Amino acid sequence: MSDWTPDIGKLQAFDDEEWLRVERNYCGRLLAYVARRIPDVGAREDIVQETFLGSVRGIPNFDRVYTFEQYLFGICRNRTIDYLRRRRTIGQGEPADSSESLPGMDELATAEETPSQIVHGTDLASQGKELLVDVLRDWVQETWQQGEFVRLMVVEALFSGGWRNRDTWKRFNLRDETSVAGIKFRALKRLRELALRRDPSGELLPALSESTAEGTSHLDFNVAGIWRAGRVSCPARYWLARRLSGNLPEGPAQFVEFHLDEMDCEWCRANLDDLADPSGAQLEPFLERMQASTVQFLRSRTT
Repeated sequence: MSDWTPDIGKLQAFDDEEWLRVERNYCGRLLAYVARRIPDVGAREDIVQETFLGSVRGIPNFDRVYTFEQYLFGICRNRTIDYLRRRRTIGQGEPADSSESLPGMDELATAEETPSQIVHGTDLASQGKELLVDVLRDWVQETWQQGEFVRLMVVEALFSGGWRNRDTWKRFNLRDETSVAGIKFRALKRLRELALRRDPSGELLPALSESTAEGTSHLDFNVAGIWRAGRVSCPARYWLARRLSGNLPEGPAQFVEFHLDEMDCEWCRANLDDLADPSGAQLEPFLERMQASTVQFLRSRTT
């Protein structure tokens, strides 16, 4: 039920105990995630084991802009898609993982730019992505603490779900479309203020500018992708546990239900499935086998 996160330094040092604790804490929720796509139990276990081994291999290059859980779920997602591709269960013409791929930005450079300008633009793109993840998280946490859950749902619907104003105001019983536009305007204004706190130079601020009258922006961020991949609005596991026990306050309860059901967050659903079956007894034989393999692999990396 806890929101425990591992010590990345220990993981990068291939510490046995920290990695085994990772497997015990995250195994259930990863299996629950895979189970939503793959019915074969043996295949699920193989994917989860490959996920943990892949996380060990990749941990030296861990990007701290994301949480460890995002890192782990991203690997699991890719392993799941690889399996589905091999089984030819991905539909014809359907772009695999198109809605879940880690976000980036469109190329900033044009053909007329010099190599140094292109490099500078690429650096800004990377920094801009990190900035946007951080300020979106800041805004979500601030809005949650203020108890403004309708505002939070509206902005998630617009930014992450791609909802139209006319659908959004009806869903949340607002006055009209101008009410939605006002919420979006104020959210963007606050995001720019939060961005200036993190980047006082203002060099990256144009990345958060609102759209111009022509419908374009200074930098074309995939905001929906960044919102989902950054999991900026995912409630902590603690809140999901309270949802299961039926003791969530009204505001958080409304948001959690919206996030699960209407935004269909598969990460939170996997956590919820894992929390709904907390005994873990069925995991023990698999955990023992997997952890023995992990220890052997870790020791091969340190000898």
